[in-house]
Amino acid sequence: MSKRSIRVGIDVGGTHTKAVALDNDTQEIVGEAIVMTTHDHELGVAAGVIECFENCLTKNNIAPEDVVFIAHSTTQATNALLEGDVAKVGILGMAGGGLEGWLAKKQSKIGDIDLGTGRKIETCHTFLKNKDINAANVDREIQKLQDEGAEVIVASQAFGVDGIEDELLVKQEAEKKGLLVSVASEISKLYGLTRRTRTAAINGSILPKMMNTANCTEMAVRKAGIDVPLMIMRGDGGVMDITEMKKRPVLTMLSGPAASVMGALMYLRASNGIYFEVGGTSTNIGVIKNGRPAVEYSVVGGHRTYVNSLDVIVLGVAGGSMVRASDHKLVDVGPRSAHIGGLSYAVYTPEEEIVDPQLEFFSPKEGDPDDYVRVKLANGKRVTLTNSCAANILGYVKEGDYSRGNVESARKAMKPLADYLGVSVEECARQILQKAFEKIEPVINDFAEKYKIERDQISLVGCGGGASALLPYSAEAMKMNYSIPTHAEVISSIGVALAMIRDVVERVIPNPTTEDIAAIKKEAAALAIKNGAVPDTIEVQVEIDAQTSKVTAIALGSNEVQTTDLKLRCDETEAKRLAAESMRTDPSEVETLLTSDIFYIFGHKVGNKQQVRLVDHRGFIKVQCGDATAGACKAKDWEAKTTELWNEMLGYKNEMVQTPDIFLCIGGKVLDFSNTLSLEQLTTIMRSEFLDADPEEEVLLISSRTEIQ
Repeated sequence: MSKRSIRVGIDVGGTHTKAVALDNDTQEIVGEAIVMTTHDHELGVAAGVIECFENCLTKNNIAPEDVVFIAHSTTQATNALLEGDVAKVGILGMAGGGLEGWLAKKQSKIGDIDLGTGRKIETCHTFLKNKDINAANVDREIQKLQDEGAEVIVASQAFGVDGIEDELLVKQEAEKKGLLVSVASEISKLYGLTRRTRTAAINGSILPKMMNTANCTEMAVRKAGIDVPLMIMRGDGGVMDITEMKKRPVLTMLSGPAASVMGALMYLRASNGIYFEVGGTSTNIGVIKNGRPAVEYSVVGGHRTYVNSLDVIVLGVAGGSMVRASDHKLVDVGPRSAHIGGLSYAVYTPEEEIVDPQLEFFSPKEGDPDDYVRVKLANGKRVTLTNSCAANILGYVKEGDYSRGNVESARKAMKPLADYLGVSVEECARQILQKAFEKIEPVINDFAEKYKIERDQISLVGCGGGASALLPYSAEAMKMNYSIPTHAEVISSIGVALAMIRDVVERVIPNPTTEDIAAIKKEAAALAIKNGAVPDTIEVQVEIDAQTSKVTAIALGSNEVQTTDLKLRCDETEAKRLAAESMRTDPSEVETLLTSDIFYIFGHKVGNKQQVRLVDHRGFIKVQCGDATAGACKAKDWEAKTTELWNEMLGYKNEMVQTPDIFLCIGGKVLDFSNTLSLEQLTTIMRSEFLDADPEEEVLLISSRTEIQ
């Protein structure tokens, strides 16, 4: 039998750890496994990762040599910070003399870091002037920190991003003493000593716990005969080699939501949308725009860091959220869930048990309100009413859906609450979902405004086992499309399996030149290669923040040379159907504007505007615009064509210039140049893409008007 190529993704959730094995060529699921997450095991969550991985292979007859990629998400960094399971950090600050030294000493002495949960990261501090930095002095200062109880050392130097040698000397001397070290300028290349030091301290505080987990997991993978690198999910949607994770574990914060969005991107061909990862207790809500997840700096205990992670809002409303009622009115839904209350969902209770249901009110945890609803049955058992119960009653959960339960059980159990409210069972269920929706609606609206996504382009994307408990009602209420994938309950594991290697370089560069852009792109690509990406697969996206002069290069690549399976190729008819579906119109109303070997660009006139969709040969909608134009030219003529399209879509409103968003298709890549403030800035960034291009190569361009009506 010919050797298979298998990608394995493992997602560590709060309750379950799930593994999925995908055929690398077809992306079909060929194996699954699920175990309880092992929070209390001596190996921590690593034990569950190992067990789940081994089960997935053995139960599905997958040979170790078939595995070409293995990655897992982790809740460990987030949980360690939430629970205060952190090490004491000793900070060695460094700077020049005079005023610079006085300021740096103050700025690097950040004090204890409040984690916002009643817990904190303890820090201690010492300082060296640059002229005094040598091995002996560094060793002496590290010993001082050790004597104060420091378990991990942070090396942080003013302007260390311009030259990291002194910080690396601290690392070298600390490691001689058997200490773990967090090097500030390895984590972020941005100026801002206080924030960079704080980020490094947070990173250092979780190093011991994360190193233990990483070593145990890696050892188990090697023992199983897997010799490909073990990848770890980052909070920004990419993966990194476990060796890099051991240096920068803080980058794994929020890797669970990151896993779900990557699954949504790959499995639902999501382009512009609000995605929901709906569990039993909480829901993570975030944004996909033009096929990319929205990313921001993480906040820990109210403190901003230099750690990139998905821009996610966590709501205490989900599939298992319990109902609250008082004075014959529905008060709220959540934040406590059936799991927290130690109760079964009525909808998953056998109908024959729902006998003589009696309404009760209770407090799930000490200090909670006592208006949470539960139902006592004749047999003495107590169950509770949830969003999942309401959604099943109203028909939003279809046969075969993961959240599908016994509708009659839910109806019988909800009758006492409906009587208490003086309404029908259906109206009671509707009120429950409406209360949940009232928490969700402002989040969707805020994201749409923040990321300038036009409402008619928004689709709601559901992930997680509880997706159908919330999504259909919310979409109906907001008159939006929605989709829930076939494998919604394991979409996070799929996302881990399909994730790309990612690394980010950020620099403060006033008035960057084309050479500056090319240099930072090269640096980002080199980091991705170091993490295991094959050079030919790497794409680098550059963004410039004109207000802060921050230049960001984001490199994405694969750990293997990817080939296109013709079975997965999408022809023009199918691509047009997908574009029409996205535009909410009939394919006969859609015009093919431009095509290439890899891309199709479609347009649909609505009044004096033209909707545009860019679809690739796999059927993924890579760009969608509400009002745009498109053009093609040879690489040698890119600047003239870009200028033409820029001017065509340039807008003015209230005496303000509204610059268009430009997208470039070159060499199989789609590059997003949105949010540039001037044509000069745009051409400076774009020019770096054409330095090595064939002058006769055809490129495609899209220019989109940014005005939101």
